[in-house]
Amino acid sequence: MKKKLLFVVNPMAGKGAVKSQLLGIIDLFTKYGYTVTVHPTQKKSDATQIVQKEAKNYHMIVCCGGDATLNETVSGLMDCEKRPALGYLPAGTVNDFASSLHIPKNMLKAAQTAMDGVVFHCDVGSFNQEYFTYVAAFGAFTDVAYDTPQSFKNVLGRLAYFLEGIKHLPQLKSYRLRVETETCVIEDDFLFGMAANSTSIGGFQGMNLRDVSMDDGLFEVSLIKMPENLAQLQTLVHYLIGLEKKSDFVRSLKASRIHITSQEEVPWTLDGEFGGRFNQVTIENKHKAIPIVVGKFK
Repeated sequence: MKKKLLFVVNPMAGKGAVKSQLLGIIDLFTKYGYTVTVHPTQKKSDATQIVQKEAKNYHMIVCCGGDATLNETVSGLMDCEKRPALGYLPAGTVNDFASSLHIPKNMLKAAQTAMDGVVFHCDVGSFNQEYFTYVAAFGAFTDVAYDTPQSFKNVLGRLAYFLEGIKHLPQLKSYRLRVETETCVIEDDFLFGMAANSTSIGGFQGMNLRDVSMDDGLFEVSLIKMPENLAQLQTLVHYLIGLEKKSDFVRSLKASRIHITSQEEVPWTLDGEFGGRFNQVTIENKHKAIPIVVGKFK
């Protein structure tokens, strides 16, 4: 019996570039002995629903799209008892997760990696009742990814996120939070916070992401306090983009479980998409939850 592969595609991601390469990608999968079923996503959460329903019938699943498409696919797999190997062809604007796992940005090369790469059991995050692949975050700039128009993202790439973020500087807001992990309790006013499992967030290296292991069962947690003036803000920005090695405004730690409470509802983003507003969240690391085929970096 031939092996079966489900190919989940977001046809709109990355300027719709996958449309011109679809035949070549399917041909490659077929040459490796797979019978390929292609599912172009039609709406939000479509990838999650099709994977939940069909994963048990396939030997492998490959998704093609941006970070949001990957998030939906992984979310679908997390609800499956049996999880087939997952391949990922990045076709979005920034593709943080692919960068962290040494998956090529070129779709045909990424398809080749999906066929002959190595299986890596990657941690996945749970956020209340949802899942995320690489970051759950709140506060300053976290709404940039989902507020930036798709056409703006396609034309300008990662510069779109930066330009959109600048417009938010006058509206910086802090939140009074109680943050509990297995090792500490922190109470303070923070303008930004994240639990990450990636070496890159928003396409920029920095933060607490220099020595990251994506299968250690731990998140890199960063909490940023509000700068008091523009000079302090500038030093903070230098830290965020990797020009400074440390900052007095940033609290960094590792944790497998984080519980955060606040008096007011805080807006969150999960893998660059709006995740809702909450005054209480529980974030947990699901250790080595997903078998994903990656480049040979270990």
